[in-house]
Amino acid sequence: QVQLVESGGGLVQAGGSLRLSCVASGSFFSINAMGWYRQAPGKQRELVARIISTGSTNYADSVKGRFTITGDNAKNMVYLQMNTLKPEDTAVYYCNADIRVYSFPRGGIEYWGQGTQVTVSA
Repeated sequence: QVQLVESGGGLVQAGGSLRLSCVASGSFFSINAMGWYRQAPGKQRELVARIISTGSTNYADSVKGRFTITGDNAKNMVYLQMNTLKPEDTAVYYCNADIRVYSFPRGGIEYWGQGTQVTVSA
């Protein structure tokens, strides 16, 4: 069993900042990658940022230069620092992880957190 728990969402004004956190807990071999997705009402869920075990990162074009994803391997955590927030950043943000578990040790299984609401007012 693996659980992902997000925290750090909230309500901010445009131009403000938030930092989201996600921790993975349970029984697993290792984490291959972790990332953040978001979904606004009536829109598709989209990738925001992703980091793999080597430290390489990927960002959506809409957040590049404003958001930064970092990881803490020892704590099984990932963070998303969000600066210069815009109203269009308003969404539920979900933590995602690709995890090697004991029952399938030669591959990865995706897990999702419960989501945390980020609301940016104009």
